[in-house]
Amino acid sequence: MAIGPIQLLEKATPDQRRTLLAAFLGWMLDAFDAMLYALVLTYVMRDLGMSKATSGFLQTLTLLASGIGGLLFGFLADRIGRKRALMLSILTYSICSFGSGLSTTVLTLAVFRFVLGLGMGGEWNTGATLVAETWPDELRAKAIALVQSSWAIGYALAALVAGIVLRYANWRMVFLVGILPAVVTLWIRRRVPESQMWTEHRRRAQDQSLEPKGASRTQGTDSFLTIFHLPYRKSTIVLLLLNFFGLFAWWGMFIWIPPYLSLPIAQGGRGFSLLRTATLLIVLNLLGMFPGYISFGWVADSLGRRKSFALYLFAAAVLVPIYAGASSPSALLVLGTMVAFFGTGFFSGSGLIGSEIYPTPLRARALGFTYNGARAMSCVSPWIIGWVGQARGLRSAFYLCGAAFLLASVMATQLPETKGKKLE
Repeated sequence: MAIGPIQLLEKATPDQRRTLLAAFLGWMLDAFDAMLYALVLTYVMRDLGMSKATSGFLQTLTLLASGIGGLLFGFLADRIGRKRALMLSILTYSICSFGSGLSTTVLTLAVFRFVLGLGMGGEWNTGATLVAETWPDELRAKAIALVQSSWAIGYALAALVAGIVLRYANWRMVFLVGILPAVVTLWIRRRVPESQMWTEHRRRAQDQSLEPKGASRTQGTDSFLTIFHLPYRKSTIVLLLLNFFGLFAWWGMFIWIPPYLSLPIAQGGRGFSLLRTATLLIVLNLLGMFPGYISFGWVADSLGRRKSFALYLFAAAVLVPIYAGASSPSALLVLGTMVAFFGTGFFSGSGLIGSEIYPTPLRARALGFTYNGARAMSCVSPWIIGWVGQARGLRSAFYLCGAAFLLASVMATQLPETKGKKLE
């Protein structure tokens, strides 16, 4: 019998609901802080004298740092626990968002955006791992999809806050608001339980460390390189490439859609007002990204993980060139919503299939590498799209994003099918 989001929460235990809410809020506020940059980019470019290429390069630094942060926090989550690593990642990106608002030079802003990226990268794999290890097998896909959907809410909230604050203050104040997510860590510390699966594996590892020499113990499970050994090697490489192409396309599109809509027509934009741009972005997130994220969990339980990945990515590849050629507000709204649905919805599968491929001692760091490592590789996307947009216009640059979605769909066909697999 099919169940909806409300029934899903009703079937969960109080502890499971709290871990879901912690990961949901962490990812939502990650999106909020990360996307504030895109939403005020037009104003930052003007005040700090940045070109499109330089503006894209700053986002490139953030994405590069997110890859490093994913690996760093993945190791921390496997060592000190999912809960504490999640709290530390939220504090990192919140403080650095505040610092971005105090920046007076491009260099200072670049430093804060780089460190923000460390926390941004760390939140995703720690939150996804916490949920995967606390929810039962039959509900895991839907629970992780709900967590992933919070990115759309965070993006929409950022658009709303930026739209309001920019009417009464400047872009610096928008960044200063980014300190607020730090408050969530107080609730996580008091109310959210640690993963019992991680706790049990940690206890066993400590017991093994006390065994006399020569006693039997598991070998190699604590090494990062294990994810490149059989039977994980192919899955690690394929998932890394799928995430790389998907993230290249996503960041290339959605970092540049806000300036694309708001820049003057003479500069390759659509010349929309602040209010119209904010409205389009809120609709794009709430009617496109949000249902796209959530739907993936239900589709993955029906069609399987691999087919769902391929379907969403191929649909995005077809829709992006059509969106790039649109000019009227209504067409940009409808097509943008469809691109957002398929072009972001597939991300719900990354944490899901990664959690099902790797065992508990490797899970957080494997997700950190295959997702945030790919995010670091995709760091060139904002810069490349900005550079091509400067030379040939953002419309032409978006065609590269469509091609990247297509390559990601090809990678999806090479993934193993993990539907129904129990976590180890």
